[in-house]
Amino acid sequence: MFFLIDAFTAHPFHGNPAGVVILDYKDVLNKKLAQKIASYFNWSEISFVQRINNSTFKINWFSPKDEAPLCGHATLAAAHVIFQHIDKNATSFDFIYNDGTLHITRDQDSISMLFPIKPVIEVNNPNFDVLHVLNVDSYIEIMRDDLVYMVILDSYNTVANLSPNFEAISKLDARSIIVTARTQTKFDFCSRYFAPKVGIPEDPVCGSAHCRLGYYWSKKLEKNDLKAFQCSKRAGILNLHVIPNSVKITGTAITVAQFANVQFV
Repeated sequence: MFFLIDAFTAHPFHGNPAGVVILDYKDVLNKKLAQKIASYFNWSEISFVQRINNSTFKINWFSPKDEAPLCGHATLAAAHVIFQHIDKNATSFDFIYNDGTLHITRDQDSISMLFPIKPVIEVNNPNFDVLHVLNVDSYIEIMRDDLVYMVILDSYNTVANLSPNFEAISKLDARSIIVTARTQTKFDFCSRYFAPKVGIPEDPVCGSAHCRLGYYWSKKLEKNDLKAFQCSKRAGILNLHVIPNSVKITGTAITVAQFANVQFV
């Protein structure tokens, strides 16, 4: 079975689109074929899901150019498929992925995912021209971990109106770059996410980015419950609850299309 899901939204054609492929329990994931499928559809992620037992599923994510180490919106999309189309009576289960386990729960239409916190540290002397890469006049600070740069800007308007240099971003010594700012609205902070190196110029709503954003803003704002807005053109809303070592990311998703008896060749 194959599903097209919009994640972190309650409305079709908003949020972040993800494909979800449900494998038969006897199947072995063919990663070369999975990569071809992801490249063909050219969405930010396709998730491949296989049931292990009544409460456990295996999940892998593929971007247009590689297997992703972690993906929030495609996990939400896959969880939505399981709750709405595979096991309508379930209220919780676990996803096993390459680096661990993600615990998934639901409360009516809201789905919560327990993700690992990704601590970021300040970069005092970045080895690239931040102003040139982002086409901005200034920035507040820059953080990073082993995969991602995160640049803190001065306002919502600066983040929302950003026109970055995608070619320059693709040459960074990182998988992607997050930009973020505190907001003066009902949201605690906003963000955008760019990953042209792996075929994703802009990810409309990136759940895994909020493993870093939740860590950073929870400390800055001295609060554990945060409401986040990713201000891409499609836009999306995420509710975060930050605890030691984990962040619970909560959102909604909607089915846009489903296809039964799909065979990829």
